[in-house]
Amino acid sequence: MSVATASPLVERDFAVPDIRCAGCISKLEQGLVRDRRIASARVNFTEKRVHIACTPDAETPDLVGAFALLGFEAHPIGDAPGEGDPEAASSRELLRAVAVAGFAMMNVMLLSVSVWSGAEGATRDLFHWLSAAIALPTVAYSGRPFFRSAWRALRHGGTNMDVPISIGVVITSALSVYETATHGQHAYFDGVVMLLFFLLCGRWLDSVMRDRARGGVTALLRNMGTGATVLRGEGSGHWVDATALQPGMVMLVAAGERLAADGVIVAGSSQIDLSLLTGESAPQAVHVDDHVHAGTLNLGAPIRVRITAAGSDTAIADIARLMGEAAQGKSRYVRIADRAARFYAPAVHTLALLAFTGWMIAGAGWHHSLLIAVAVLIITCPCALGLAVPAAQIVAAGALMRVGVLIKDGSALERMAEVDRALIDKPGTLTLGRPVATDLDAVDPAHRPLLLALAQASRHPLSEALTRGLSALGVVPETVQNIRETPGFGIEADWHGHKVTLGRPQSPAAGTALATELAIDGDPLATIRFADQLRPDARAAIDALAAEGIDATILSGDRAEAVAP
Repeated sequence: MSVATASPLVERDFAVPDIRCAGCISKLEQGLVRDRRIASARVNFTEKRVHIACTPDAETPDLVGAFALLGFEAHPIGDAPGEGDPEAASSRELLRAVAVAGFAMMNVMLLSVSVWSGAEGATRDLFHWLSAAIALPTVAYSGRPFFRSAWRALRHGGTNMDVPISIGVVITSALSVYETATHGQHAYFDGVVMLLFFLLCGRWLDSVMRDRARGGVTALLRNMGTGATVLRGEGSGHWVDATALQPGMVMLVAAGERLAADGVIVAGSSQIDLSLLTGESAPQAVHVDDHVHAGTLNLGAPIRVRITAAGSDTAIADIARLMGEAAQGKSRYVRIADRAARFYAPAVHTLALLAFTGWMIAGAGWHHSLLIAVAVLIITCPCALGLAVPAAQIVAAGALMRVGVLIKDGSALERMAEVDRALIDKPGTLTLGRPVATDLDAVDPAHRPLLLALAQASRHPLSEALTRGLSALGVVPETVQNIRETPGFGIEADWHGHKVTLGRPQSPAAGTALATELAIDGDPLATIRFADQLRPDARAAIDALAAEGIDATILSGDRAEAVAP
């Protein structure tokens, strides 16, 4: 059923921990839109979330009820990207279940050795009963993630990949109890707990993989300030958490502080490290009426910023949303796998029934026929078919995000084989993404302690590069007094009655290169130049592209002289 869209739609996100396979994705995306209030639904399999667009009159309890009708438990989550961790409780439960199943598996296997070695009669029965005493509570506890999911699906007239697993585990356990009670030769408690252990291991590893895939977005969002000092009308300030910031507020951003919201500078001038958003290696001077963004670092003097966007409306949040859309988007191969998985699960149930019926007709007896049907249910689980493609894309997207590559659409990965030209950004891609002092060896060793004393007193990227370089040379800083920093010009201090400065070069010898200058009483002592150092493997990467017939071109927001070969 389609929804009327005369009024603007509202976007909502829900955590759905029980999304297990491609069948779940299809069921949610197709089932939710049957509700007249829901226009669209997209599943983010990475984060176990569902993003829906609905009419404004759709209340949260009604939307949760729509999930419940499909057999899924849903919880509304905050609007800010990265807020909440819908899989945390599920991951902890899985880890506990794995531990219990692993303990039981080892002990039941020890008991089974005696049976495999030829124990008979009362001895065999005793070991079977001991195995049952360990295995049955383990199945009841560690099997809960499968049983709960299967029951919800069956209760609402559906099925999922946990249904055949649950049926197989329950029937095998029941058969083992029957064999034990009737003094049978074979019981399968060892196989049941081993099956549970490895299934749970796979599910827990899947959860860990998704946590790592989300790590790229989480690391990005950590760059957003946790809050800000908001100024009242009389000029006094109070700390406000980032989630409570609102457009129109004026925040005071101290030197060395990350911005917690987007805004416009209303007072003060400073230098801002914009490398997170633009890739520019040099800090940018900002003044009144300039726009600044959340996640950028104020390197100079305090500034006052009127907030224009906060929380989920900031530029850095938009980048995080792009990552979410990459996980929600479905490429061609994912859609093919989804369609196959939808038909595969019913086919498996039918095949198991046919196997049971066929062996019964062949005269194998109900016991043997049932074992074969259970084996079919367990072995032919469709999880691999439905999860292989999206899992590969999720892992790839997460790994690429951690090294600074944003995947907007999973189709991009599939089309990599068609690429014939590469446009490569410089900072952080071909280079290490941070300045390195290139001519420290030319600085007089007598001046290095003074240079380090000034550099380590500043958080400017060039000062930090100097501090790293001089510290690596074993330089011990000189003692200076009355350190003062002027945004855009540098840092100065008093030293034995002289004024020493480290800042913008005054000597024409520096040219247009990225550089800083050490001076005493205005007389230059040393000019230090900086460069964004090439990655050790940059040349090999370009050569590898050339070997594949791919032309490489630098496309950078950095200065022209910094990009020139």
